Amino acid sequence: MVALRGKEIDAFLARPDPARPIILLYGPDGGLVRERADALMASAVDDPSDPFSLIRIDGDDLAAEPSRLVDEAMTVPLFGGRRAIRVRAGSRSFAAGVETLAGMDVRDCRIVIEAGELRPDAPLRKACEKAKSAVAIACYADTGRDLARLIDEELGASNLRIAPDARAALTSLLGGDRQASRNELRKLALYAHGRGEIGIDDIAAIVTDASGLGLDPIIDCAFAGRPAEVETAFAKAMAAGVHPGLIMMSAQRHAASLHKARLTADDGRGETAAVDSAFPRLHFSRKGLVETALRQASAERLARIIAQLGDAALDMRKQPALAEAIAQRALLAIAANARRRG
Repeated sequence: MVALRGKEIDAFLARPDPARPIILLYGPDGGLVRERADALMASAVDDPSDPFSLIRIDGDDLAAEPSRLVDEAMTVPLFGGRRAIRVRAGSRSFAAGVETLAGMDVRDCRIVIEAGELRPDAPLRKACEKAKSAVAIACYADTGRDLARLIDEELGASNLRIAPDARAALTSLLGGDRQASRNELRKLALYAHGRGEIGIDDIAAIVTDASGLGLDPIIDCAFAGRPAEVETAFAKAMAAGVHPGLIMMSAQRHAASLHKARLTADDGRGETAAVDSAFPRLHFSRKGLVETALRQASAERLARIIAQLGDAALDMRKQPALAEAIAQRALLAIAANARRRG
């Protein structure tokens, strides 16, 4: 069985074995599948944009004509040079064509097959794992070590450092899809260009929208006066690896928006219009809690909350080991006081 794991994958991708020209890339991380396929194509041919050097085939089309894979792989280029075939697997099986090709002497041609998650008994995966001239490489979500290396690679290319708390927060936001992670890191590097060091404020400002992290229930319930729900949602976020600094930054932004809405409502525009103005992209499912929070809070109280959250954020930076406890205490205090007058 030729199924690579761990360091074997990095070694193979750095120097692909010409004796194993058939390479199956599969798994749930589509971005990592594409990234590895791009790298293998770049090292397989002199010009990946040359349609005579790099042949692209849809897997479902290949399933209707499995012999085409053999024909393309055994074709000798008219002007010489190396060739490559890139197959994007679909819903139909073309394992028969792979099995036939695996038994032939393929020279100067690399065949890379991209697929999604495949069960161990999937015909395509079985064909590549048992063939001596093929290799199967699983592409799963990045581990913490992978993400650390990715962060260093992307930010190092822009001569940027990253503060420890910002690194922890950033790591909690990445993963799942390699290409999406790279895009976020490159966006962050562009945002922080020329600054030297990236802080947690930069992470909160550019890398994520809090709604994508499931932070909205924590923040909305805190300001609406629901401490029990805050405690439950906060525990879930911690279990998921979310950095408490991001929750604090989200709470600070929310408090500032509520303060803006309160001032607008006090000027006579009405609370619904004030919420629409201060939260232009608010999802309808959150609107009820946000309006409840606005009705319960005066501008003076919100100003005090903004100051309290700022103090808590500073304490978290001074005492990172206590960051989780400090953030939770601040949010529960907001929830406990939300329904009080004054």
